[in-house]
Amino acid sequence: MKIFVIGAGQVGVTIVQALHEEHDLTVFDLDVSRLQALSSRFDVSTVEGNGASRRVLSNAGVADADLLIACTSRDEANIVSAMITKACSSHTTTVVRTTNPEYLEVWREGQLDVDFIVSSELETAHAISRTIGVPAARQTDVFADGQVQLVEFDIESGASSQLVGVPLREAKLPRDAKIASIIRGEEMILPGGDAVIELGDRIVVIGSPEAALAWSELIAPGSGKVGDVVIFGAGRAGTAIAQLLLEQKIGVRLIEADRDRARVVADELQGARVYHATGMDPDFLERERIGDAQVAIFAMRDDMKNHYAATLAKLHGVRFTIAIVHD
Repeated sequence: MKIFVIGAGQVGVTIVQALHEEHDLTVFDLDVSRLQALSSRFDVSTVEGNGASRRVLSNAGVADADLLIACTSRDEANIVSAMITKACSSHTTTVVRTTNPEYLEVWREGQLDVDFIVSSELETAHAISRTIGVPAARQTDVFADGQVQLVEFDIESGASSQLVGVPLREAKLPRDAKIASIIRGEEMILPGGDAVIELGDRIVVIGSPEAALAWSELIAPGSGKVGDVVIFGAGRAGTAIAQLLLEQKIGVRLIEADRDRARVVADELQGARVYHATGMDPDFLERERIGDAQVAIFAMRDDMKNHYAATLAKLHGVRFTIAIVHD
């Protein structure tokens, strides 16, 4: 399949990594250093130019493309790129990444000539809420309307002795769950009765949400169910995460540096405690006992601030921190 990828940021690189072996990829970006780094790692074609330009797309042969994925950090540029592609080639399928859920609603109403829109803010919010539901998980996916979870765990020091070094037939494992695989380095081990889980392994478990939580407690004793989450940043991502957590009956404290935005969110999110403050203020962190929170999520618009504030929160005692990286 001939695929055009607009944007060589982190999302674009991830897409290339997943698709380059089986498809013919052409990547567009204005940053030549990004394109050079990408072409040195993968067998892809690159175009230095604006992927939202009809001239650039036409010269690259967009009419022959089977699929266009617009995944830059600029929503409007992604939409324009997809709509220009549709005007040039009715058979090319277009996929747009957006960070604004409003565009998703407009698309659902049929007002955008785009085949698919993916809201990265909502996807991020759902992924984080799933991870928080199983604190020790490396990654969590849900199926059957949330009744079944597929969970990856890394087995680290501190995991229960009921699990590590014991043949599975003798281990005291949670009910309503099954080990799908054990990954040890480059080797995948079938989880038969004689198999043994060792430190450093990664395991994949499938089961009910209750079983997934029980596995979390087995792998990280004391992790328990999360009941208190602090979110720094009340932008679209932060508020989407807060809304999902409130629906799960998890206590939410939301920190926002912009006074007006904090007031708006305080009115919108019933049940959340909203503070006008910054995550870089050690006095605030100490005064509000942020270190007592089980989880802190950093969803500010500046990636560097997210990383710095996450480090500061760790120093104040927060056990589990999540920092969102936008690009």
